[in-house]
Amino acid sequence: MPPSSAGAATRDEQTAACKGDAIKLCTFAIPNEAKITACMQKKIDRLSPRCRAMFEQQEKPKPKPKPKK
Repeated sequence: MPPSSAGAATRDEQTAACKGDAIKLCTFAIPNEAKITACMQKKIDRLSPRCRAMFEQQEKPKPKPKPKK
């Protein structure tokens, strides 16, 4: 499942949201978590809305600092 980061969902929430998708779409990668995550990122358009939200939480770009004049 996607690695957790500060402010993101807990590992249990990620597992609950994505376990079915991992089994359905990335069976070949189980039990390697890094491979599962990479597989699911490649297939993000096929993930359930709940699981996709876990990946989108992590990928939100940080605001760029405004250049000083």
